Amino acid sequence: MAAGWSLPDGPAPRLPLARPPVDVVVGFIDDHRELGVEPICRALQIAPSTYYAAKRRQTAPSPRAVRDVVMMQALMVLWVANRKVYGAHKLWIAARKAGHDVGRDQVARLMRQMQIEGVSRQRRKVFTTRADPDALRAPDLVNRNFTADRPDALWVTDLTYVAARTGMAYVCFIVDAFSRRIVGWRVASNMRTDMVLDALEMARRSRGGRRLVGLVADSDAGSQFTSVRFTERLDEIGARPSIGTVADSYDCEMLVGSAGRV
Repeated sequence: MAAGWSLPDGPAPRLPLARPPVDVVVGFIDDHRELGVEPICRALQIAPSTYYAAKRRQTAPSPRAVRDVVMMQALMVLWVANRKVYGAHKLWIAARKAGHDVGRDQVARLMRQMQIEGVSRQRRKVFTTRADPDALRAPDLVNRNFTADRPDALWVTDLTYVAARTGMAYVCFIVDAFSRRIVGWRVASNMRTDMVLDALEMARRSRGGRRLVGLVADSDAGSQFTSVRFTERLDEIGARPSIGTVADSYDCEMLVGSAGRV
């Protein structure tokens, strides 16, 4: 024993013992089962019922697994009966109508396990920018430099669409490049020039209805923005048109960054 070191007086302190995980204990008992389950459990200070319950769980499926097997059979019948087109939501509704107490997330999980899925409707691609080959285009005064040193120096406008239950809803909006705020917008069921003119009028009224001399209104080369009516209206309010390319992604980048600023 090293000099200057000695055991403390009194009984040795009892350190807290952490019981190993149940699967470790079960594995140990299995490896030494010839000694008897009950004697080993007494030595390890666990109840024999803990060991036997763990062994039953290893050999018998859980109640959830049993329910899943039964429900998968019912869902497969309903999916086939509906021509294999139902997705998780519709299959869940069909299962509820058939009297099965099942949740939508459970239906989606079981469908993934069975590797079945519904048929999604292929939406027709929508083009919001259609160029008029016969229209005269204004020059590009912006050249993708969407910066302004004052309000009403540069407006950027574009069209987009939102899928609705009744069809497509088209949106025209105008953004002030200085504040990045939407100063005019219009929603319609079509993409005619009237909706663009309505958005322009809303933007003008938000500025007090005055003439906006020196304003540059930039857009892509869609037919709505190259139309004579739109060009004449810009001239009436003192603005100059600026036309970029068709469906220019660089133009849209500035507009997307302005979404929500009304």
